[in-house]
Amino acid sequence: MLGPTQANGKQRGLCYHRAMSSSDREPAYRPATATHDSSRVSVIVTVLNEADSLARLLASLADQTRVPDEVVIVDGGSTDGTLELLATWARRDEMPLVVVERPGANISRGRNVAIEAAAGPIIASTDAGVRLVAEWLERLVIPIVRGEARVASGFFASDPQGAFETALGATTLPEARDVDPATFLPSSRSIAFLKQDWSRCGGYPEWLDYCEDLVFDLRLLTVAGPAAFARGAVARFRPRSSAGAFVKQYYRYARGDGKADLWRRRHAIRYLTYGIALPTLLALGARVHPLWWLILAVSVVGYLWKPARRLMHQWGGLSRWERVKAMAWVPAIRLLGDLAKMAGYPVGWRWRLRERPPRWRPSFQPVTRPTSGR
Repeated sequence: MLGPTQANGKQRGLCYHRAMSSSDREPAYRPATATHDSSRVSVIVTVLNEADSLARLLASLADQTRVPDEVVIVDGGSTDGTLELLATWARRDEMPLVVVERPGANISRGRNVAIEAAAGPIIASTDAGVRLVAEWLERLVIPIVRGEARVASGFFASDPQGAFETALGATTLPEARDVDPATFLPSSRSIAFLKQDWSRCGGYPEWLDYCEDLVFDLRLLTVAGPAAFARGAVARFRPRSSAGAFVKQYYRYARGDGKADLWRRRHAIRYLTYGIALPTLLALGARVHPLWWLILAVSVVGYLWKPARRLMHQWGGLSRWERVKAMAWVPAIRLLGDLAKMAGYPVGWRWRLRERPPRWRPSFQPVTRPTSGR
């Protein structure tokens, strides 16, 4: 069992909150030496069976040029040694660590619980399994500490192993130079905001299991204004390691889109492309003139060009044969991702029609009209 680390009768690194009902409240541990000025930052993380990946996140947090004033971690019911790992890290006394157990909590509930328990007025959110660059927190909170913005969006990049993961990262993730800061929606693996704005916008949507950070973003921006883009605040994470895991991930993303009624136009274009445009061009090439197939081929090349270009920027660590394999994966990943989305979106909409979730959209337009990086 975990418990507070003791030193001369005083708590040092860890405050441990046992499982409570969702309506309970318990104040977070605050180090005796802590100040309560407006620049205090609480980093929040949710975990579930992350024993194999959590250590590198904790190590990168401890090595930050601006060390967090506290790290609040909510565990959703891990059984793989995650809690024991947290106890080991707490004994190092490198940073104040708050652990709260919430068995069965989804990621939205976990984040809300973590923010409730946080002592700092500035919240920085990230995910288990990522590796943060050393300047991540310092660069992420600068716009908020200086009063330039109330929300700061960091960036994220893949940390791949092998040809498939390199291709997956290049195909599904933008590069920093592709991002328009005025329209970029932050990911909750790299975002900072004021705790009071989290409260004002209603927090993370606990009825939603995927795409919850997009819904939160859209509501947050209505109360906090545009996000500052902290380009150097990079969270690196490992992409899914297999095609099956990737398909499941994108199916769930699209199901979340359907549940939240996100990106109707985007999904409609995808159905029209595969359901009407593609078979029409194939039929015209077969029955009218092969030139239609050339038009189709040019369209496909255009669809694949941007991820292929990104891959060529990112494959420096691969051998020549691995580069060939990675490039061959790009069209396959595009196709699998599209099919997964087309399968997941109607499932989410069916759930939406059956469950009738809360109306979450703001009653007025956000200050910016952001688009997803996904």
